[in-house]
Amino acid sequence: MSFITVSHWTSTEITEKVITSLTDKYLPMIMKLGAISVELVRTGNLSICVITQYPDANFVGLVQAKIAEIRDQVTKESSFVFVNTIGGEVIRSA
Repeated sequence: MSFITVSHWTSTEITEKVITSLTDKYLPMIMKLGAISVELVRTGNLSICVITQYPDANFVGLVQAKIAEIRDQVTKESSFVFVNTIGGEVIRSA
């Protein structure tokens, strides 16, 4: 079964320009790691979450270091602050 992670982020500013920058630069990096899909969801005026689907839990373990590098890069190059991440194996889907 596939594995989903949900990463929570906050920022001092979330504009269309900021969202476009994130979408154009970082989402392709995650996809190149082998993600099945990546979605950016605005959860508040100054917060977003990134929902990423991977092939399975073993795969996530293999790319975990690269994911951490991308998160570090985002925090260094933008106003975003990484809050936390949760994840788990998909047990049902419709």
